[in-house]
Amino acid sequence: MATENYLLTIFRLEERDFRVTPSQLAEQLKMLPVTEGVGTSLPSVGGMIRRMAREGLAESGPNKDVVLTKKGRQAAEMIVRRHRLAERLVVDLLGIDLQRAHIEAHLLEHAISEELEKKIAQRLGGPTTCPFGHPIPGSSYVPNKDSTSLDKATTDQRLVIDNVPEDDQDLLEYLVRHRLLPGQKITVKEAAPARGVLTLQVDSEEVVFSYDIASMIMAYPES
Repeated sequence: MATENYLLTIFRLEERDFRVTPSQLAEQLKMLPVTEGVGTSLPSVGGMIRRMAREGLAESGPNKDVVLTKKGRQAAEMIVRRHRLAERLVVDLLGIDLQRAHIEAHLLEHAISEELEKKIAQRLGGPTTCPFGHPIPGSSYVPNKDSTSLDKATTDQRLVIDNVPEDDQDLLEYLVRHRLLPGQKITVKEAAPARGVLTLQVDSEEVVFSYDIASMIMAYPES
């Protein structure tokens, strides 16, 4: 279970083009639900990285970055696939609130067998993304080449949300509350990098947040 959590976390950091250093990994692991019981101190992280290296799942680069091996990447794709299918399962079939989906998926991902994984995918109709817009490994997902982070948006631009972060529970609840979710159409009312805030029109509501948050949300131009 601990190894699977590390594989999932490393994979998702790589998806966002982050350097996977022990300190970055430790910070990201702190975002996991407490039910996962993962140690997040640097000594704990260092010990797990060495264990994963012995198992042929990861290795440390010359600059101490953590890199998945071919074996490790295959294992990471499997656990990420099960996590994102579990999110779809609890939202689409069981009606769990979006802000709970990430937590529930962490509880389920470790118990999903290969056979059950296939059954879930079939029952869901072969989804290509999780409810937060992130690709499901092994699906027919095709990325939108025009998708960029919201911190690059300009005033009066009309966009559609592509994907949103799901790790920070408080942030996720904020995004859900203001309907900033995949498929939502938005208008950039004001892009003010000098003041560090972005103002969006979401339906009839104005939503304001920082450029730090904007950099974690992907969107593409409305056609």
